[in-house]
Amino acid sequence: MKAVAYTRSLPISDPASLVDVDLPDPPAPTGRDLLVRVEAVSVNPVDTKIRQRVDPQGQPKVLGWDAVGTVIAVGPEARLFAPGDAVYYAGAIDRPGSNAELQLVDERIVGHKPASLTIEAAAALPLTAITAYELMFERIGIVPGASGTLLVVGAAGGVGSIAVQLARALTGLTVIGTTSRPETRDWVLSLGAHHVIDHSGDLAAQAKAIAPAGIDYVLSLTATTQHFDALVEAMAPQARLGLIDDPDQPLDITKLKRKSISLHWEFMYTRSLFGTPDIAEQHLILDEVTALVDAGRLRSTLSQVIGPIDAAHLRRAHEILESGRALGKLVLSGFIPNPRE
Repeated sequence: MKAVAYTRSLPISDPASLVDVDLPDPPAPTGRDLLVRVEAVSVNPVDTKIRQRVDPQGQPKVLGWDAVGTVIAVGPEARLFAPGDAVYYAGAIDRPGSNAELQLVDERIVGHKPASLTIEAAAALPLTAITAYELMFERIGIVPGASGTLLVVGAAGGVGSIAVQLARALTGLTVIGTTSRPETRDWVLSLGAHHVIDHSGDLAAQAKAIAPAGIDYVLSLTATTQHFDALVEAMAPQARLGLIDDPDQPLDITKLKRKSISLHWEFMYTRSLFGTPDIAEQHLILDEVTALVDAGRLRSTLSQVIGPIDAAHLRRAHEILESGRALGKLVLSGFIPNPRE
């Protein structure tokens, strides 16, 4: 099968940082696995981080987690899907990725693709939707219909773009997004945010101007180290702070004590990595997202289709992500057939 892989951790400007390869097809699915023919993928920061930090020691390592495709075979214990089903998923971090024509994936972390979306629009959703949903409703504990204020730091990124929509669709929270450019401000407002503030300025002062009593819930999706003190200042007593990024310096969590602020981490791969008893919650989350999309209550966060799934286009997508100026989600679609096929 065709795939895109890397064999060494190299700068994305190096043509060898991601290369086209031919790999053996995966084996027949066992247990609750599905064998999926991949049709579209999106690229996430985790792709670039693993490429930069995990040395495959010369062996081809396939990245990619978001995927849309068609089930072509199912394991003997699978019961949620059948061959021919259109599916989408974010995969598992400890298994080969989706930048390949064929992929094995546990059906318990797979959802039915939204019927109302193209494969490209659907590919933008799984990882960010699961991350935002778990962070908001399972880690922080926001309940459907909740009132109060929600601050989304980095609201124009992949997770922020879906978090803003989920908050508007499922809660009564006043949603405040942060951005730093006119185009990202317009994007976040179009997704439903009530207010947008500039995180390159005085974040605490801007937030308190909107919510003088303090922010009840904060999703810190990027640059947590940079914004930490301002977030603590802006938050209400007994507020809840949720993180997904990797702070580049240790956080002084003693600063949270005076206000009894609780801290919550979200890592989307925890359930699949540890095989938790509730792993199938991710299947349910994706199917709920599908229902919301098909009902017109959520929209895809696709911003750009880069091109077909090959090394050159994936290098371009990684380059855009590493620039820190990505808006929404970047998607690649389809493999170019070999001349002999």
